[in-house]
Amino acid sequence: MDLITTRAAVWLPESLVRLRNRVLSNPAFQRWAASFPLTRWRARRRARELFDIVAGFVYSQILYACVRLNLFEILAEGTQSLDELAARLKLPREGARRLLRAAASLRLVESRGRDRYSLGELGTAMLGNPPIAAMVEHHALAYADLRDPVALLRGELDTRALRAYWAYVGQAEPAKVDPHAVSAYSQLMADSQCLIADDILDAYPLDRHRCLLDIAGGEGAFLSRVAQRWPHLQLILFDLPAVAERARARFAREGLSGRAQTIGGDVHRDPLPRGADLVSLVRVLHDHDDQRAEGFARAAYEALVPAGRLLVAEPMAGTPGAEPIGDAYFGFYLLAMGSGRPRTPAEIAQLLKQVGFKKVRKLPTRRPILTQVILAQRD
Repeated sequence: MDLITTRAAVWLPESLVRLRNRVLSNPAFQRWAASFPLTRWRARRRARELFDIVAGFVYSQILYACVRLNLFEILAEGTQSLDELAARLKLPREGARRLLRAAASLRLVESRGRDRYSLGELGTAMLGNPPIAAMVEHHALAYADLRDPVALLRGELDTRALRAYWAYVGQAEPAKVDPHAVSAYSQLMADSQCLIADDILDAYPLDRHRCLLDIAGGEGAFLSRVAQRWPHLQLILFDLPAVAERARARFAREGLSGRAQTIGGDVHRDPLPRGADLVSLVRVLHDHDDQRAEGFARAAYEALVPAGRLLVAEPMAGTPGAEPIGDAYFGFYLLAMGSGRPRTPAEIAQLLKQVGFKKVRKLPTRRPILTQVILAQRD
């Protein structure tokens, strides 16, 4: 079974599921469970989990405020007083205090005594991963589309901020998208690829390959990292013409023009260069509905030499311990974007087998919460 379900839904008979739900929803049972020593810890944890869902938007807006005000960069200089921080954040004293106390409750900052604050554990993680901050700022568009989630689900929103942001979505001829329209999303994708590139390359070393074709490779952030780690590889990037031009400029700046070729086109209309023994699709399939995702997989199959490999890397649904990231976060983000859906590794494997790939297997990654990797082989 590929869909995310609870253990109870899988293993318990329907009659016991109904009984469980009836008991757990009873207010008298909830009060008893919250006071009985053997169940109190679980009841309180469930109450906290439910409240975190209720309050999640507020938490994310606190993080958004920290990012916009550069709070983490300021605190990276060391512990500072409330008055110092209020002045640097350009906030009234009580506004700064409210933000800092809220951020401390979320472990973004730490209280260091009376009205003094330093960087917290999660704030340190944010500081060490600039692409996450870029995503946080980008979320303002997603929040605009999610203001009425029922209308979004029913397809009743007249306009969507995310659909306008991802300029190629819904275009009859995406290869003709205006170059100015691709700059913002191309930079965001470059940031996100930098975040996961080493995880992908740690999962699958490329020393056995000679030529890598990166389909929908954006500005070339992934291939730039490949070039640093595997200097023997010839590199080809294929993306929409306006995006490929940005990649060409990046490769020139980084001195890679001699071994990194860029080709502009539409993967669903234009032939891909042949001869690569490795093709990569990095954060591509989940951005597209089933028919187009299959088109990407088929194009990769046809571009590969016999026995060549396909590397698929993206966040996937059903990741143990991170299930909400796939079906909740990406499920609704992609719905607002107007294209794509999260897929489980089994669903991706089935898609790849449909177009002819063999020996499809999932490779372990350091941070599956951010990306998982699937390797497949052409006949």
